Amino acid sequence: MSEKSNPEFNRLWWHSRRGMLELDVLLLPFLEEAYRSLPEEDQQRYHKLLQCEDTDMFEWFMQRNEPDDPDLRRIVRMILDRVQPD
Repeated sequence: MSEKSNPEFNRLWWHSRRGMLELDVLLLPFLEEAYRSLPEEDQQRYHKLLQCEDTDMFEWFMQRNEPDDPDLRRIVRMILDRVQPD
């Protein structure tokens, strides 16, 4: 099944589109290129991340702050590692 005909993926895509360019350029490629290959636990962490405020996510992704929640810390690190390889 293609992503276009998958309602769950479409819903996630729209929730990943935050309207803040700095977040969109991180979240949308992660969703499109990595999400489907994540274990279920990490997919759930991504869902949890999408429930957060944009201002919090901006601080985390700009590495000005870290989430207190270890699950959120893990998914933020996974997303950052994709764009900041060692």
